[in-house]
Amino acid sequence: MIDMQTWRDSWTRATNATEAIRAALTALGIPEAAWSTVLPVVTHSGQAYVNLGMIRAEAAEQLAEALRSPAESCSPTCRR
Repeated sequence: MIDMQTWRDSWTRATNATEAIRAALTALGIPEAAWSTVLPVVTHSGQAYVNLGMIRAEAAEQLAEALRSPAESCSPTCRR
């Protein structure tokens, strides 16, 4: 069992990461209805996670493309 402060710290990390993902999806023009299941999670051991849940296929494709684009345009030296 984890202590309350560890849980709170992990919850804050998970919530911040969730909000970052939500903001990125919004910036891509993906409506909230397509990703409303994106939620913060803290495990029993205190690990912070983002549960992406079920995301519509179109939204997942847009997200994948956005994630690939910077990597494809990056030179080998910026991949370190």
